[in-house]
Amino acid sequence: MYPQKEKKGNKMEFIITDEEKKILLESARETIASKLAERKAVYGHTTKTLETKCGAFVTLHKHGQLRGCIGNLIGVKPLYNTIRDMAIASAFEDPRFMPLSKKELEEIDIEISVLSPLVKIKSIDEIKIGEHGILIKRGFRSGTFLPQVAVEQKWDVNELLENVCFKAGMDKNSWKAPDTELFVYSAIVFGEK
Repeated sequence: MYPQKEKKGNKMEFIITDEEKKILLESARETIASKLAERKAVYGHTTKTLETKCGAFVTLHKHGQLRGCIGNLIGVKPLYNTIRDMAIASAFEDPRFMPLSKKELEEIDIEISVLSPLVKIKSIDEIKIGEHGILIKRGFRSGTFLPQVAVEQKWDVNELLENVCFKAGMDKNSWKAPDTELFVYSAIVFGEK
């Protein structure tokens, strides 16, 4: 089950309302603020859509620079819980950064990416830059980039695939190996600003 579905041509698209986006962004910020203040978080209402299980990432930027990004590709909890968990993970558990400090809280912008289900692809010709995130799996290694990353980095499909392989600790051409699996997904991306 994914957020509200709307028929678009012969394909179903999922949607999240502006009010639901606002609820998720406020929830992410409140979760981080309450942890920093060592107090119990206070949340507003939720909706049926926000109770559905789907993957999501929470990305933190500080003055336009990445400050943390953690997510789940596959939904195992209601979306509102996933966002709260990923907000904590992005702020305090991303191994690339020191945990967020109280003084930084006002300097960060929060971006949320709500993900569609993964779709296995057979050809890289199926990848649409700016529309698809990519997941590459080979053995015990895997790597992903959200749809917006290739656009931000100005990568073509080959550069995207090479960089995902590199991120996963594989040789840059591992995506060509016959035992490598490629998946795409789309995302609803929104944030504070």
